[in-house]
Amino acid sequence: MSRPSAIPRNLTSALCQFIFPFSLKQQCDEALIPILIDDGYIPFHLDDVSQQNAYYGESCSVSHQRMERYYLPHTGCVLFPRTDSRDAFRRFSRKLDQSCILKTAQHHIPFRILSADVVLCPFDLGFITIRTELTEPEIDYSTALEFAARFRVLEDVSLKDDITSVEADGKVYEEVEDFVFKVIAGGLLPYLDKSGTEGAYFETLPFFVDERMYVQAFYQFHEEDDISNVELYRGLQMDGVDVEGKPSVSANNMEYIEQYVQDHAYKRWGPDTYYVSNENTFCCLTRAGESKGIMFANQMYGEYYYGLLLSLFQKIALLKLANRYSAVDVERDVVALRRLIRLITKFSSKYYFPELASQSQGKEIFIQLRQVLGIPALYDDVKKTLEDLFKYQDSFQSKGQNDLLMILTLYSVVGGIYGMNQVIEDLKGDVGWSSMLDYSVFEYLALFVVLSGLVVGFGLSLLVFKNWRKARIARKDE
Repeated sequence: MSRPSAIPRNLTSALCQFIFPFSLKQQCDEALIPILIDDGYIPFHLDDVSQQNAYYGESCSVSHQRMERYYLPHTGCVLFPRTDSRDAFRRFSRKLDQSCILKTAQHHIPFRILSADVVLCPFDLGFITIRTELTEPEIDYSTALEFAARFRVLEDVSLKDDITSVEADGKVYEEVEDFVFKVIAGGLLPYLDKSGTEGAYFETLPFFVDERMYVQAFYQFHEEDDISNVELYRGLQMDGVDVEGKPSVSANNMEYIEQYVQDHAYKRWGPDTYYVSNENTFCCLTRAGESKGIMFANQMYGEYYYGLLLSLFQKIALLKLANRYSAVDVERDVVALRRLIRLITKFSSKYYFPELASQSQGKEIFIQLRQVLGIPALYDDVKKTLEDLFKYQDSFQSKGQNDLLMILTLYSVVGGIYGMNQVIEDLKGDVGWSSMLDYSVFEYLALFVVLSGLVVGFGLSLLVFKNWRKARIARKDE
């Protein structure tokens, strides 16, 4: 079998959205919102129809009415809240329209940043979305893939990344991370929670594989061009160019490529339009005409963008819950244990939806996306964790109640029947301290039982109050 080869292709449009998930410090979102507004971000609301054309370039727009109807009501309440709520997605958008250049070893790729979003989510999570458009009149497909592969790398981890930089407004940024936190969202960095990277030698950002952003891309081919399995595979793997600047394919076996595409492509509208997704990218590749192409691009900015955000949120929230389970000391930290149970229950009831969209194609695309992201397996693991936590809590509480009942029974029997009968007369009215000097060993024992019983009673009352207060504070922090 011959080695798969990439045929040079030109595109009429290449639009990429780079999504950067982050974790916030607890209870800092209310302090962050004024910072975002000072940086030029505007709260996003469906009833503000002026935002339908504000953030997506000259030819694209997103219908807020269609986007609301696309999702089922219980999903829409989370994605498009009518009022500001920490239990829903809160999107802040900023129009940039900034020309930049991505410099690599082989190319200088001009592109335009259309806009950016900061989306604050439950569980102290969030996303930065950067919308870009390649601006060359004729865009080479390999160059577009190379742009996606290089720009998504926040921190340099390979030789290709080391020689890649971003130029904007006459300034050069050696790493994309510097560009993001100095140009796109300068006020966000102090609020990031990096506790998930404690103990790591090199990693500085949590929830990433090799410090890379997720890519949502739209590639429009000419109508006469065929979209082969090799082109679909290259889109999934973001195979741009090799060291010689030639189109790259990161697999030698054509059977492997065909099987991989079969598992990761949605072909309902083939051979003209395909949707492909894996753990790194979600792409639309189309050779449909200009009007259909704009419609598909609008969906990638609207309905499919929110479906992807929700899927990524589910995956990262599940990873965060699994990480908390591994860190909690179930035998000592009862409050943290109960909080973890509440968080898992809250996620299951409010944010894990078997179905997101009301239309069949949306259901099918999102089901496939969730599968490639591994969400069902993560959810099953967290559900098993919840069952184990409930079993442990029941066992722990039963043991604690049995021990407490035994202690109280002993004190009741010994203190009531034996101790109080021995020393009760000396404890009435004016305490007869002098008579205690003549106590026998058994009377001293009875006195100790009485006094220690009072201490135990007060101690248990204080412990109950302390646990109640800690639980109340924990619920407020969620």
